Amino acid sequence: MLVAQGLTRTFRVLDRSRGLAGSIRDLFRVDHRERTAVAGVDFRIERGETVALIGPNGAGKSTTVKMLTGVLKPTAGTVRAAGLDPWADRTRHVRQLGVVFGQRTQLWWDLAVIEAFDLLAAMFEVPDGVYRARLAHFDDVLGIGPLLRTPVRQLSLGERMRCELAAALLHEPRYLLLDEPTIGLDVAVKLRLRAFLAELRDAGRTTLLLTTHDLADVVALCPRVLLLADGKLLHDGPIETLTARLGGLRHLHVQLRGPASDADAAALFRGLPSPTRSGPDSFRVPLAAGASAPDLLRAVLDRTLAANDIADLRVVAPPLDELVAAFYESPADRARAGSPR
Repeated sequence: MLVAQGLTRTFRVLDRSRGLAGSIRDLFRVDHRERTAVAGVDFRIERGETVALIGPNGAGKSTTVKMLTGVLKPTAGTVRAAGLDPWADRTRHVRQLGVVFGQRTQLWWDLAVIEAFDLLAAMFEVPDGVYRARLAHFDDVLGIGPLLRTPVRQLSLGERMRCELAAALLHEPRYLLLDEPTIGLDVAVKLRLRAFLAELRDAGRTTLLLTTHDLADVVALCPRVLLLADGKLLHDGPIETLTARLGGLRHLHVQLRGPASDADAAALFRGLPSPTRSGPDSFRVPLAAGASAPDLLRAVLDRTLAANDIADLRVVAPPLDELVAAFYESPADRARAGSPR
């Protein structure tokens, strides 16, 4: 398991003075201030879980990932990965770790992809037969076979990210940390990577921690979400719970065959929970948290089918990306969110 307790990281930031006079003053006196990137974060991730770590820019996501990998030492608190301290036991820790950074490469720029893979397999002491079998599997699901003889510097971004993912998994790590793995990728490559990660998740042998701004990745892959803001953990739980906390509710979209007057609409939806008009012939009926969608559908169908009025009827999920974007932009909302639930 992956456990963080009171995880904290602060940095000393240089305060520079403006103008020529300020530059001269800085030659003789340098001022610093403390900046807290991560503040007392606690979480526990069991082996085989797939978890998303999300938050606005500057929330502390990348700093958290760097502490989990052993690149940064926590200022306070502890991290344990299968009982190891990533900083103190880094040599042993990296043997059970795979990492993909969307904006950095772990492959050697001037080597062909297969040569970089050969070096990684040798470093991690992957048996030759196992290595060949894994390469064949990665070719099947990621289509990297035609890329193996190409120098890394000549790969497109999408090609390189497929190879980066294969490289991170060559030694079958216990943990896979993904920091913005789909950034800048086209739709086809994103879908291919998501399908591969879903297969890895369903196998249940590897713990996945995904840091991303692409909420489509989160919805497609991660049953559980950690939400960081201002260095603090504000949510740890299912994505549906997060949606409800941010004010998002499902609703029933009702499309009639033609425009309806206010009086007709009032009669049609009498007794239903607060319907609102979204167009001349369309309405939204909110579905409260925990309410039964089939019961609401039956109630609407009983009324609309009898009058032969209905053209379309569907349950619509709340726009998670819009809810989260509004949360990111509102310090007051973040303050009200409080501690994780």
